[in-house]
Amino acid sequence: MSSTIPNPPAGLQKSGRALWRAVLGDYELDEHETTILREACRTADSLDALQSLLDAEGLMSESSQGSRVHPALVEVRQQRVTFARLLTALRIPTEETSAGRTQQRGGPRGVYGIRGVS
Repeated sequence: MSSTIPNPPAGLQKSGRALWRAVLGDYELDEHETTILREACRTADSLDALQSLLDAEGLMSESSQGSRVHPALVEVRQQRVTFARLLTALRIPTEETSAGRTQQRGGPRGVYGIRGVS
């Protein structure tokens, strides 16, 4: 691995920049993997912003129908799923896999095909 880490994409915040440096400090990525990493970094920053909003406003919000779960909480859940999928797509070894266990999975899980109706 070369000792020069490419600069993070413009607009990344603290978490996104940290993730960028952590991954590229240890791994050399192909162009398509760098694109996935960039989106994972942006997602990390989005999660921080949404969490800050929830910390300030709380988990519940008032609407014309009464108290409801804050819409940002729903979005946090969706962004966490996206973040996990992006990191899985990078296929970065975990401590378990780098300690001698080989990684035995294919690419990320995708949409399952529709089965015939009987």
